[in-house]
Amino acid sequence: MHRNELGFWIAVAVVLAGLTVPWFLWGSATVVAGLPVWLWWHVGWMGVASIIFWLFAQRAWGIGIESAGDDDGGERLGGPGRAREPRTGGESP
Repeated sequence: MHRNELGFWIAVAVVLAGLTVPWFLWGSATVVAGLPVWLWWHVGWMGVASIIFWLFAQRAWGIGIESAGDDDGGERLGGPGRAREPRTGGESP
């Protein structure tokens, strides 16, 4: 399940990055509402990318980074185990 989800989000990232630059509009002089159509593409694509990034952050943040075995309650990242580590760096104020 995780591998399929990881593959899906990688494919989404590749498509997002690949279509960021409107290469298919190069050479087009079409103007819509006073602005070139490639600029409208860019504005619209940034909106789409924002929505997709929001979905990624809500549903799959950390996928491909955190493994299923990282269930130690955050002790390595400042959880309860961190207070037991010896202090370094000189005298405290």
